[in-house]
Amino acid sequence: MRITAIGRKTTVLRENVEQLFTKFVEEGKATIRLKEPAVDVCLSKANANLLKAFLSAVKLANSGTHEESMPLSALAPAKASEVEKPKTRMTITSRKEYPLTRNFPYSLEHLQASYCKLARVDMRMLCLKSLRKLDLSHNCIKKLPATIGDLVCLQELNLHNNHLEAFNTALCSSTLRKSLQSLDLSQNKIRALPAQFCLLQELTHLRLDDNELIRLPFKIGRLRQLRFLSAARNKLPFLPDDFAKLSLENLDLFGNPFEPPRPLVPDIQLKIPLTLLEYSARATVNYRILYGRHILPSHLCDDLDMSKTCQCGRACLTCFIQATVTMKLSTVGVHTVAVECRT
Repeated sequence: MRITAIGRKTTVLRENVEQLFTKFVEEGKATIRLKEPAVDVCLSKANANLLKAFLSAVKLANSGTHEESMPLSALAPAKASEVEKPKTRMTITSRKEYPLTRNFPYSLEHLQASYCKLARVDMRMLCLKSLRKLDLSHNCIKKLPATIGDLVCLQELNLHNNHLEAFNTALCSSTLRKSLQSLDLSQNKIRALPAQFCLLQELTHLRLDDNELIRLPFKIGRLRQLRFLSAARNKLPFLPDDFAKLSLENLDLFGNPFEPPRPLVPDIQLKIPLTLLEYSARATVNYRILYGRHILPSHLCDDLDMSKTCQCGRACLTCFIQATVTMKLSTVGVHTVAVECRT
């Protein structure tokens, strides 16, 4: 490579340099962070004086200076063995290895940061737009930021053995709806997943073992791509009726305190009058009346999207009578580990 090449390609650099990292320029090292494509160009083993001149030329090109005005000199082309390929994978398995003073390579596709005692998701990770797999298992994370949803390529997210108490509802409406295929939330402190969780319709693998779950999302049947579900050792007393719509290859519900059946009494009726909201919501869903956020407030649209369906086939919102019956899990999963379950 020759520095003069920068002069001929000033249009490539003009207003396209996001940041220059020059802390170790005296050691012949520097990093140029570009906006488009979003990559880090890492320079090393360079002559310090020539590197400074090169970085000055980069700054001038970024500001729009014409190539003829640049102090450029020729460099011998680098050998193929001296050119480092973009780093796509990084594994960190201790606090000591964790990078506190340098950024993660922008080219990363797989990042594992386990056993690092992280109390929160490092915001630097959320700039890795090529990231496909993020493993943050065995940390101390208590809350997930909504900005994880900005990782548009993310397919696998492992949060095993953290301190999570909830799953951020905003993530269910993010770009993860179209990308996330595998999610591991096992060994946390989650009591319930949001109803909107079922919007993550590309999920194929879901691990929920060893939490404190008292219920599963009642629209879980919408996860039509789901093939592996493990929710062993929780506090589930029953399964939602929608559970029967799943088509799983592997299912593990071992160690949950499922209740005995409590079928409906034939002549049982609600003893409280329905609210106007309940009447209107039922009519909207039952008669398939079109609605949207341009017509109704967003929270009402969310309620309608998550309305329940009675065994009679009609919709209800918040006023209903709950009953539990026995479900044959062999109709849901090919390989099943569980005691007798109720819905």
